Amino acid sequence: MAPHPQRLTLTHRAWPLASPFATARGGRTTAGIVVADIADGDSRGRGEGVPLERFGETVESVVAALEAMKGAIVSGLDRETLQSAMPAGAARSTLDCAFWDIDAKRAYSSAAALAGLGAGTPVATAFAIGLDTPENMAAQAAARRVHKLLKLHLGGDGDVERVRAVRQAVPAARLIVDANEGWTKAQLEEILPALADCRVELIQQPLPAGADDALTGAAYPIPLCAGESCRTRADLDGLAGKYGFVNIGLDKAGGLTEALALAAEAKRRGFRIVAGGTIGTSLGIAPALLVARSAEIVELDGPLHLASDRVPGLRYDGGTIHPPEGNFWGEPG
Repeated sequence: MAPHPQRLTLTHRAWPLASPFATARGGRTTAGIVVADIADGDSRGRGEGVPLERFGETVESVVAALEAMKGAIVSGLDRETLQSAMPAGAARSTLDCAFWDIDAKRAYSSAAALAGLGAGTPVATAFAIGLDTPENMAAQAAARRVHKLLKLHLGGDGDVERVRAVRQAVPAARLIVDANEGWTKAQLEEILPALADCRVELIQQPLPAGADDALTGAAYPIPLCAGESCRTRADLDGLAGKYGFVNIGLDKAGGLTEALALAAEAKRRGFRIVAGGTIGTSLGIAPALLVARSAEIVELDGPLHLASDRVPGLRYDGGTIHPPEGNFWGEPG
């Protein structure tokens, strides 16, 4: 129970992107972001959520779900009881991350310490390149040579040409690809030799989440990663024998609490971890950095795709993210 009655304030806005960004599902020019601000008179915590259209979420639906929780928050809802009070998704993630922030400040500690983790260190992130023509994707890759790992969004005719063009533009870069559920099994198997020839290290969500039983027992030269197929621990049973990696994102999982539990359970079962995210500000990336502690691959480049980030925010130094400073998020106030 909070020392004084808690109150919840919600804000939302569309953050312009630096340039249009497309995947197999379509393109966008803004990122719709919701922020929950919990205050109790002594402490304050903030959390950011990005509604995921793939899972039927909108800014309006997330705000409505959070508005409905205001009475429970006044009555003493906390991070533990939140987990069963709301379903997984961006709304719960927004509130969960705000609770982690205020809990750290109430304890005069850090979110990392509350999670049983040590002090953070800089981490390298992939940079995502949106679905485009081979020439444009190659040009973007060349402009991002500072990033040693690039993630290419694919999902249509011409994917081999896209990957080859990027490989030619950045011969030394590490490459991973994300089909965003855009292929069939036949397309996956047809494209695999070319991707292997281009030294692609990982393929994320090649088939639709509801059709990936076709992957069971298959042996491919490039590891597969569950993206949309992996939201919470409840999904892990259905991923065995199909994927070697799982992508863990806060908005998918319903917050940092479930994301950390998912990472621990996935590793226990032998899965390898990708710390994923979406296009948003540093406020959404800061808690995800705790998940990145368990990950072999980190995809937390969201603020780099915005026309501008929050000030203050996280410090990005080329392809490296530095831990939060001051009391930005998850640090003692």
